[in-house]
Amino acid sequence: NSLKSALVPWFARIPRRTGYVGELRFGLLNDARRLDRRRLPQTVQRFVALGLPADAQSPPAIPSPRLAVQDADIEAALARLELARPTRPLLALCPGAEYGPAKRWPAEHFAAVARAKIAQGWSVWLFGSDKDAPVTATIRAMLGAHCIDLAGRTRLAEAIDLLALATQVVSNDSGLMHVAAALERPLVAVYGSSDPGFTPPLSPRAQVVSRRLACSPCFKRECPYGHYDCLRGLHPEQVLAALAALPAGGGA
Repeated sequence: NSLKSALVPWFARIPRRTGYVGELRFGLLNDARRLDRRRLPQTVQRFVALGLPADAQSPPAIPSPRLAVQDADIEAALARLELARPTRPLLALCPGAEYGPAKRWPAEHFAAVARAKIAQGWSVWLFGSDKDAPVTATIRAMLGAHCIDLAGRTRLAEAIDLLALATQVVSNDSGLMHVAAALERPLVAVYGSSDPGFTPPLSPRAQVVSRRLACSPCFKRECPYGHYDCLRGLHPEQVLAALAALPAGGGA
């Protein structure tokens, strides 16, 4: 809904340019809509509504996105990274969030969850881009055996293939969270400054944990007050309890 996103189709002379008004976009759109935030609380509903006639009265039932992986691709990713297929239950941790620190659960909290699961006989794999490598390295340094740091080592397609092996996933509100949801992995999604009602994991096998403080969701990249209580006050025990309540389901 930015001015820039409306400028591109205008310069390209796209005949029909549909979008929501705002940010001085009105003159760039020839099918301008007014957003009813109460009727369309989720981002996905808002985008789907733009593809419907302007007078459509209610959003349709939207199927949850699904990703399918091929066993040959999983084996290729394992081989390239010199990994063995896990023989223990696998916890995947996705501790990054490119948007900013107000969406990142503390590294020590991720490590506490990992430590508890390792004590129960699980293995832990850390996922993320090269930008997430500092936080995954911090988590890895807090743990002993049975933890593999994959941040910055996988291509996106490989990350998808390997996430499919996870028995359970813990993730910040990030792209990998939505990937895990689309793979139908049992998932606990941690929310800080963002709104789980706005961009939830679209999966019946996901649970959201959020403190829902008076100051959240603020949608800020950094905490305006500097305390990050929405994340720091969300304790590992709460995430472990959410993991225990997830429906069963092994990896690919």
